[in-house]
Amino acid sequence: MTLATDTNSPMDAGSGADSDGAVNLSGAQVHFVGIGGCGMSGLARMARARGARCDGTDQAPGAPIDQLRQDGIEVRLEQSAGCVPDDCDMLVISAAIRDEHPEVVEARRRGVPVLKYAQLLGRLMLDQTGVAIAGTHGKSTTCSLLSHVLIQCGLDPSLIVGAQCPQIGGGWRVGARDLLVAEACEFDRSFLNLNPTHAVILNIEEDHLDIYRDLGEIVDAFASFARRLPGRGSLLVNHEMPHRLAVTAGLDCAVETIGFAPQADWRVELDETPGAPRARLHDASGTVCTWQCPIPGEHMAYNAAAAAVTAHRLGAAWTDVGAALETFAGLERRMQPLGHRDLPSGRLTVVDDYGHHPTEIDTTLRALRRHARPKRLICVFQPHQHSRTRFLMEHFAVSFSAADVVIVPHIYFVRDPKKEQHTVSSRDLVDRLRQRGITAMHLYPFEAIVEQLELIARDGDLLVTMGAGDVWKVAEGFLGAKREN
Repeated sequence: MTLATDTNSPMDAGSGADSDGAVNLSGAQVHFVGIGGCGMSGLARMARARGARCDGTDQAPGAPIDQLRQDGIEVRLEQSAGCVPDDCDMLVISAAIRDEHPEVVEARRRGVPVLKYAQLLGRLMLDQTGVAIAGTHGKSTTCSLLSHVLIQCGLDPSLIVGAQCPQIGGGWRVGARDLLVAEACEFDRSFLNLNPTHAVILNIEEDHLDIYRDLGEIVDAFASFARRLPGRGSLLVNHEMPHRLAVTAGLDCAVETIGFAPQADWRVELDETPGAPRARLHDASGTVCTWQCPIPGEHMAYNAAAAAVTAHRLGAAWTDVGAALETFAGLERRMQPLGHRDLPSGRLTVVDDYGHHPTEIDTTLRALRRHARPKRLICVFQPHQHSRTRFLMEHFAVSFSAADVVIVPHIYFVRDPKKEQHTVSSRDLVDRLRQRGITAMHLYPFEAIVEQLELIARDGDLLVTMGAGDVWKVAEGFLGAKREN
């Protein structure tokens, strides 16, 4: 069975696999390498819903692996050449899988097509109305918000989100309508493999500087992504971002802007009344939608507004959109309340968040301080990637001004070459923070952080664990059996 043309290299993001058109997976044996990730596990289920026989491999056990097995998808916790099925028609890899991976080498030896996650997802979009949410920040949240609104409004989308949102079925869903909603990730230029009809670009900032040379290259990549939209499609783009015109110049599709500025095509207004924040969305004719914000923060109101405009473009009525936004319950690791901990002196609140970029940290901490009004805000921040920490060190140094205490464990090592570990450490960040007058300390392992929290926790504190690694374990360890909901 011939399904796709193999890329010359799994790391060559520019060699799109969409040249053969929409893919027919009926009866195909599709093997997923790195199947436990949010996107990959969802894509495997989506492929199976289209008639494929799916299996996969990953490195470690966990809830996603257990759920895949419960759903009847075989997963092996080893990654070797022998794991590739004898009758494999296609091998799908996550962005983290490298060219020398044994399963990739074996598939190529046999002549089995190798596609990246984004390449297969892009081909699945070709025979549907694809909606792609792009941006440095807010992709998972906006994608989840949009999916929730579409479901509540009866538009029944298929979706893949890079996070767990129980309200929409987790991180994936197969709907009955000809509509597919997905995140468009700029890492490794993956989003250049997608084929959306409609897209949103929430923001553009420096990130993934292990992939991109500078901000200019990042802007160029987003411009290339925007040019993939067809003339019948649309782009909703952040009005205030400095690179808007560079991204939208020469596009054939409809382009509209969204933001807090009066000049935006869609203007967001937020009334942050304590306990009852309310957002309003305006177009040139006036107010079109209002909703009480279920999650605090200007960034959350903006994400919800982008979801609202997109849902309306896809056919949802404004009144239904506003009602749906008010019932959004959030997603895991995005300003997620975990519970409370009773102390001898009173009570402490614990929140977990995925923020790992300076802008995300600053925005989230400020939102928590304004909304929760804690006596102290304690942040346990786990830097993610040595290269990101090194490239953005001075940005990180100014992103914790809303915190009273910052505890920094070791940097979470992922993707970087081993030599990167010797170029920067958590102590470097702690030194920068202390120079700015912030109470900061470097502690490791996580058990030592929990012990420190036991010593310093006071009534009225808010503890937030933050980072894209496994720092959530600190929150769980501190709450333990003493959790109070």
